[in-house]
Amino acid sequence: MSRWKQLPDSLDPQLRQLVVLLREHKDRSGLSIAALAARTGVSKSSWDRYLNGRVTPPKKAVELLAQACGTQPAPLVELRELAAAREGGGETQEAQGTQEAQEPPERETEPESEPLVTAGAADPQSELGTATTRVHQPVPWAAIVLTSVTTALAMLIGLLLLAPWENASRAVVDADSGNGKPYTGPVHPVLGEFVYKPGKEYACEVRKDSGDGLLYAGYSRTHTEMIQQDASRWSVVEAQCLLAYHGIAPGVVDGSFGRNTERAARRLQDRARIAVDGIVGPDTWKALRT
Repeated sequence: MSRWKQLPDSLDPQLRQLVVLLREHKDRSGLSIAALAARTGVSKSSWDRYLNGRVTPPKKAVELLAQACGTQPAPLVELRELAAAREGGGETQEAQGTQEAQEPPERETEPESEPLVTAGAADPQSELGTATTRVHQPVPWAAIVLTSVTTALAMLIGLLLLAPWENASRAVVDADSGNGKPYTGPVHPVLGEFVYKPGKEYACEVRKDSGDGLLYAGYSRTHTEMIQQDASRWSVVEAQCLLAYHGIAPGVVDGSFGRNTERAARRLQDRARIAVDGIVGPDTWKALRT
């Protein structure tokens, strides 16, 4: 599995969700970035921008990735349209993205080496001027100290957050009750970005929120996120815990939306008399949280 860069906190939630899904499908397919570029006809540099959240991928690129990874493009395209609408890119961004998606894959090139300057080859007066500038340039001690302090504080905060995940999940549920700001999307405020680990099973402790009176397991507070087969994220763990709470076994609670979870979702939908499609959406979340 690829080791992806951490997505920026400022990234729009809809775009973050899309990028995480694209990464999941790419990793599950076993394709490298180079192989993905060759198979889709979209350059490696473009995929690097799309899969790191720097640019909203065009609809054509999303469809090509789905085709290359053997998955249904419709949910990805729908999520992409929501992200583009929130971003307000309009026709200009769509046209630019379509042109970018049609570019041929880039060829690997070796970085150009910097020219070597041999002793005596440069102008003595220029060397003297450069040396004088370097001698008189002050050392930014204040900036160095500030950077060190900031790094130390960040490490301390990280250590404080690395508590056992069972207790962390309970703490987040308590903190988000009442007036707390609800968290949504693929990144948990305490557990971080979800990474699927084969054989890993999560504990479920479903509790009723004192603020809205709904059920939560501590892994996600979404009420609208669309998840279906092949998805893997914290909201899948949340749905699996709530399915088990309602007496419908979803299989192993591992955050991976497989056939057992889909069958359990269909049983809940049939019981709640809503559309039976095996996809957890707003209506199914409502049934799960009550």
